[in-house]
Amino acid sequence: MQAYLFVHFKEKRTPDGEQVYFGLSKDGFMWEEVNNGNPVLWSYYGDKGVRDFTIIRTEEGKFVILATDLSLSYGMLNKYQHSWDEIGRNGSKCLVMWESDDLIHWSEQRMIKLGDEDFGCLWAPDIIYDKKNDDYVIHWSSSHRSNHFGEKGIYYSRTKDFKDFTNAEVLYRKDDSGVIDSAMYEEDGKYYLFVKSEKNPARIILLESENITGPFERIDEFDQSMESLQEGLYEAPTAVKLEDGKWCLFLDFYGCAAEEQGYVPFVADHLSSGKFVRSDQSFTFPYGFKHGTILTITIEEYERLMGYKKVASEY
Repeated sequence: MQAYLFVHFKEKRTPDGEQVYFGLSKDGFMWEEVNNGNPVLWSYYGDKGVRDFTIIRTEEGKFVILATDLSLSYGMLNKYQHSWDEIGRNGSKCLVMWESDDLIHWSEQRMIKLGDEDFGCLWAPDIIYDKKNDDYVIHWSSSHRSNHFGEKGIYYSRTKDFKDFTNAEVLYRKDDSGVIDSAMYEEDGKYYLFVKSEKNPARIILLESENITGPFERIDEFDQSMESLQEGLYEAPTAVKLEDGKWCLFLDFYGCAAEEQGYVPFVADHLSSGKFVRSDQSFTFPYGFKHGTILTITIEEYERLMGYKKVASEY
């Protein structure tokens, strides 16, 4: 039997929202809060806020969290002059990282610089293990000097140990729009990349490739599954393979007040089919939550995290 950990943040206007939160579930649909709904980790470096999390269990059994280094609470009104364009061009060139052996005790926060001055802000990292190369592909979205910091693309870097990283390269660009919020999964030897297309359509799209770094081809059946969704209201895809073998895709709905934002689930038999069915009635979460990633965990890890408590003086 397996359980699920959701690592996420809250879209609040106070600094405590842009920190690391955990949610837990035994079935992937009914979720419970960890640490009484308070952060489990707090960012003290960089922009002093973190968003858009990913988490992976490495082949050695270590847990790694990566996040966007950005605080709107601290920075939007002063550092970035209330401008998303300013963030996109001059935001952090680093990702934030924590490591753990048990999901309870975490390393000191590290700043991982994967972008140089040719990059804008590094947004929404994701990690996937590459079995062929025995290393990890970290990918994220960013604007770039090559197109005058215009429409964003997806870039990647490789690492074997999360200490040394290769120079960034292009993973995917869309000809007619920017793309952000990439999430990649392997199924039957092929790789499936979800991204948010910013135009044409302004929805999530699904891509397929024989290789982990592409080239990628769009899956038309997925576009048909998403046709009924209003454009410009869903982002931050994350997916998990459930115990029954089906895939559950979660899309972050932001067409509401900030504190109410959260995810909507869609279920498919296989990623390759592209056929996802919306399943709202099956899903509950104890509070509004934002952009994160789901990790499959053991029941023992679930029980340990359910008992996790941290008071303010321990951050």
